[in-house]
Amino acid sequence: VTLYVLGTIGFTAGVVFYDSLIVDVTEPKYFDFVSGFGYAFGYLGGGLLFAINVFMTLQPEMFGLADKAAAVRVSFLTVALWWGVFCIPLFLFVKERKPQNVPALSGAIVQGWKQFIETFAEIRRLRPIFLFLLAYWFYIDGVNTVIKMAVDYGLSLGFETSSLITALLLVQFIGFPAAIAFGWLGEKWGTKRGIYLAIGVYTAVTVWAYYLENVTEFFIMAIAIGLVQGGIQSLSRSYYARMIPADKSAEFFGFYGMIGKFATIIGPLLMGWVGVLTGSPRIAIMSIAVLFVIGFVLLMKVNDDARVTS
Repeated sequence: VTLYVLGTIGFTAGVVFYDSLIVDVTEPKYFDFVSGFGYAFGYLGGGLLFAINVFMTLQPEMFGLADKAAAVRVSFLTVALWWGVFCIPLFLFVKERKPQNVPALSGAIVQGWKQFIETFAEIRRLRPIFLFLLAYWFYIDGVNTVIKMAVDYGLSLGFETSSLITALLLVQFIGFPAAIAFGWLGEKWGTKRGIYLAIGVYTAVTVWAYYLENVTEFFIMAIAIGLVQGGIQSLSRSYYARMIPADKSAEFFGFYGMIGKFATIIGPLLMGWVGVLTGSPRIAIMSIAVLFVIGFVLLMKVNDDARVTS
């Protein structure tokens, strides 16, 4: 449990800084494209490693391993190696603006909390950013709930574990070209429209899940999710990056990342509550559509031209 907590803290903190670097590596007009490519290769890399580890767990003897338990242990090592190797280009070649007046570690902790409070107050004052983060909280909670609960829902309908793993792999590998396509779509059609499209697809999928009958339909749903999952994540990041002051990207993306991590609470609670009241997992999964509708409505209230320069 301790290792899991430490790993989660490290990953979450790393993603905050990684996301904030988008303002340093490209111009605002290319945010959609670059963000889309980032998520695309994330899905490709994650899918490849996941596929290798699944195969290694199913056939441990082919990798010279004693059993499945040994394969699971080795899987953790491969993830550590994967992260370590693919972080090297970032550390060596990506240039960021140099921070000024860097405090000592003890001072950094105190200053960090002070900056957190100041940034929160600033976000509350900046209505477009506040509204976007509120909208993002709702619709990304729906996205995260679908990601986390899809397997459980499939199991509740009697689908085999192998079929569910296949569906997860479909999402990963379809997410690669789809995220790139959404980056292009954001530039040509509009970032906000692209997010609307993704929210619409997710809403349709959660409603369709109520009527799901067989594993073939589950695969089709996985394909639909794969087409928009990377898109909604990448366009949300690029849309937010355009709104915030570039010189405070780390602080503002800290809130963005925090909301993304907290956005795994409402959906499962809503599903659990509806499931208990109705006794139906189908109605429970369909209730997630409410989160997408609320997020859609709040996003409509965000001013597209809002940009804070300092």
